[in-house]
Amino acid sequence: MRKFRNGWAALLLMAASGAPAWGETLIITGDVWCPINCAAKASKPGIFVELAQQIFGEEGIRVEYQTVNWARAILDVRQGRANALIGAGRDDAPDFLFSATAPAISRMCFYTQPGTDWRYDGLASLATISLAVINGYSYGEELNGYIHAYEHDNTRVQTAAGDQALGINVEKVLRGRANATLENTWVMARYLSRRAPPAVLRRAGCRTPDVPIYLAFAPKLASSQRYMALFEAGVQRYRENGRLRVLLASYGLRDGEL
Repeated sequence: MRKFRNGWAALLLMAASGAPAWGETLIITGDVWCPINCAAKASKPGIFVELAQQIFGEEGIRVEYQTVNWARAILDVRQGRANALIGAGRDDAPDFLFSATAPAISRMCFYTQPGTDWRYDGLASLATISLAVINGYSYGEELNGYIHAYEHDNTRVQTAAGDQALGINVEKVLRGRANATLENTWVMARYLSRRAPPAVLRRAGCRTPDVPIYLAFAPKLASSQRYMALFEAGVQRYRENGRLRVLLASYGLRDGEL
């Protein structure tokens, strides 16, 4: 009986102090965007996944990582079926909760076949090409407007969806079915190097400005404010003590590298 009472006392103390309850799980989700987030069962699941696992693990919170297509990931977090969206920019889901500190910055560049001379130089330069993009992605206000305006014109914009959207777009460019695609530089470099057989695409200019990316928390869940505060404190702490730099290095990247 004494042990039983002590157990209840411990639970009450945890509840009063805001400490995590036993068995607390936080679900994070996104499409595979490696090295930011990789295959769920990979030995290296991705920078943001490991960062979340480490920060929340210190608070006794288990992180469950799920991969779905991007549009589904946004919907799952928006409706509260998952706690946070991985690698989101503020334009991806403006209603989500974003911490003050972004763990990383995303540089999005245009890629074409080697040997071509087209280069991105503002929206007017897109008029002569067919651009392959991914359904549900935000590419910034200006490019989003262009994509929306021509989403039903395959000679200007082609949209891929599903778990293999990046691979589909790369194949379109390699086979000449699209002139260019737009992707994060980390993600594209990793994909091309690991493709079988490896492929080479030409970088043909980049979107500006570069965009901060976050772990974005569900707007409808009461727990989101607490999780966001814990993650913000963890990111700041890891920047100060060098753990974020070590994590990036484990993926072959340097802090501040794009």
